[in-house]
Amino acid sequence: MVRIRCSPYLDESGLESLILQLRRVEPSAPASAVWEVDLQPVRFMDPYGMIGLLEMGRYLRNKGYLPHLCLPARQEVVKYMDRMDFFKASSGIYQIVPPAFRPEERFQRSPRSDVLLEITSIQGCDDIHAIVEEVEERAESILRSNLNYDRTAIDLFVVALSEVCQNIPEHSQDIGFVAIQKYHFSRRLGKNVVKIAVMDLGIGIKQSLEERYAPHFKEAWSDFQAISLALFEGASRFSDPGRGHGLSEVRKLVQRWDGWISIRSGTARVILPPTWNAGARHQSDLSPFPGTLISIVLPEMEAFSQRGRVLAEDDTA
Repeated sequence: MVRIRCSPYLDESGLESLILQLRRVEPSAPASAVWEVDLQPVRFMDPYGMIGLLEMGRYLRNKGYLPHLCLPARQEVVKYMDRMDFFKASSGIYQIVPPAFRPEERFQRSPRSDVLLEITSIQGCDDIHAIVEEVEERAESILRSNLNYDRTAIDLFVVALSEVCQNIPEHSQDIGFVAIQKYHFSRRLGKNVVKIAVMDLGIGIKQSLEERYAPHFKEAWSDFQAISLALFEGASRFSDPGRGHGLSEVRKLVQRWDGWISIRSGTARVILPPTWNAGARHQSDLSPFPGTLISIVLPEMEAFSQRGRVLAEDDTA
């Protein structure tokens, strides 16, 4: 058995640590090996970490390995995974250890929650538009209820986010996932934030744009360059007018609202930090991982009121 172990916080940095462990161990792993991803130390998990865990399991499956998942020791983390439909999404990806998992008590579910969007699969099927419409409606409700953005701003963002989701079956040639959660950053901001994660395990931004843009950049063509083109210039693999602006429009709105956006693809990660977390830097020498991993954090526009506070992350990320 091959074992990799998660840090106490499964967020962007925690997932990066898992990817690094995977890449270090994989060359010596026997074919068809059982890989155990050990989550026992995990105390906090956000949508990015949770979806990244699913994509890591899919990666191992695609390589012919047998991924097992050892659940967190903390029941509240396991309950949250259940509330976000992680176990539903992980069916056919991971074998759960122990297999007879049952939360001691289940979350009271609201079918139209305004604090979260459960893990939602985005795939190129006949009902892709219905799936994207559901994501649009839930995202709009979460942003309107918790961030005090005006209707026009929310509409613009939701349309751009839906295009990013539709890009998964269209550009990445893979299925993907999206999830959203409201938190309260008490020490860092003293207000609500909404975290959004969108991921796929497809061909990645560099390969998607390669045919149109690589000849121009020649030796300078890289994952970092490709991500930058998609973010700042609305680059698309298609030449049709109006195509490829989803990520670029999301970036403009996130920066206008002093939010966070990071895009990881291949070996690079482009980070556009807000004023309240300005220490983050771009990375161009990461362990390779397929697909595109997107993280967005949107802050509340006005002072936080105690209405509807849930899942206080308390700046642990």
